[in-house]
Amino acid sequence: MTSISSILIVGAGQAAAVAASALRDHGYSGRITVVGNEAHAPYERPPLSKSVLAAVDTPEPAIAVKAPDFFHSQQVDLRLGVEVCALDPSARQAVLSDGTRLGYDRCLLATGGTARTLPAFPASSPAVHYLRTLDDARALRARLRPGQHIAVVGGGFLGLEIASTALGLGVDVSIVETAPRVLARVVPPIFSAWMQERIAQYGAKLYTGQAIADVQLPDDAGQPAILGLADGTRIQAAAVAVAIGLAPSTLLAGSAGLRVDMSNGGIAVDAHCRSSDPYIYAAGDCTSQTRADTPLPLRLESWQNANEQARIAACAMLGQDAEPAAYPWFWTDQFDCNIQMLGLPRPDLNYVVRGSLDSSSDSPRFIMLGLHDGKPYQALAVNAGGDLRALRPLLERALPIEAAQFADESTTVRAYAKAVQALAATPG
Repeated sequence: MTSISSILIVGAGQAAAVAASALRDHGYSGRITVVGNEAHAPYERPPLSKSVLAAVDTPEPAIAVKAPDFFHSQQVDLRLGVEVCALDPSARQAVLSDGTRLGYDRCLLATGGTARTLPAFPASSPAVHYLRTLDDARALRARLRPGQHIAVVGGGFLGLEIASTALGLGVDVSIVETAPRVLARVVPPIFSAWMQERIAQYGAKLYTGQAIADVQLPDDAGQPAILGLADGTRIQAAAVAVAIGLAPSTLLAGSAGLRVDMSNGGIAVDAHCRSSDPYIYAAGDCTSQTRADTPLPLRLESWQNANEQARIAACAMLGQDAEPAAYPWFWTDQFDCNIQMLGLPRPDLNYVVRGSLDSSSDSPRFIMLGLHDGKPYQALAVNAGGDLRALRPLLERALPIEAAQFADESTTVRAYAKAVQALAATPG
């Protein structure tokens, strides 16, 4: 660790701030430089589509990753509004957009990603909005007025969060998803069906399995956009929010000769977040990682993963061991429900449900547990976060369970989870 005197962190988001903090926590006293192309200090992105977007007549919530004095007090050189244009791995130098050249002993790429775009919906159009940054959220929020009608293109978590927030503000919403069902990549059909019923209960118009055949965009924000669907439906909207996923920001890495995973577009890293260059690491949404519980490399776009990889990368850069990454976890708030997910989707899972799938309930509560050969690999919880925490050890250890016993609500989830763990610990 004594040979490392300078660490450069490229990107100024969640992973960058957490990594800088972890470096100091683990005793590193050398120079840390964080370079980000936005004007804002590192902030959390999950609130952008929820509480930040909803702050029409109220102050914006505080979303900073760290306290305002963190970077100064921890002697972290935070450079905002500037970009790293190039990396020279052989010289271990970075070239910034302001002409500065920075040397480094270790470099962490925390470049995140950008919203995927559709040619039919150029970001330059006054009617089109993509949501990735704080400024994006503010621009879209300005279009959310009661009685207006917006179209949301994309039925993933982000698109549904935008739709839910808009509905809560009195905005009429149409959701267009080209896949046969919402959330198709991450949840089973039974959950998608429940979600679609919930969306309908809240008054949104949902069009699934529909290609967009025609788009007419206005020249100014005062005119509506018109979306023509393949079945002849025409949607007229004051604004269009496009939420079709994230493109990892890997141009810098690719130009520097780092290996980029061709299967998913992320910067290839190992379990210690090391890239193909021994002095360059990567963390967060920009990475492609190999995990013991998945057959192929994957990208995990989540708040938890950004934190976990930042922590692991910080330790690895200092030559220290780190605790393994936590079991994958994701959460979202939409349509008056807190939805949490443990584990990753697999096509071979059979789901057992505990609780009622009443989509019209004011406060629905249930858990779906995805099993393979009687072992749990994924859990989806609606308004049941405490129960999900109790089940976590069962998923982490893939402990065998009886589906009928899990679904029996005469026993609490906590008691059931303890019983399963006790049985697993019994000799023989």
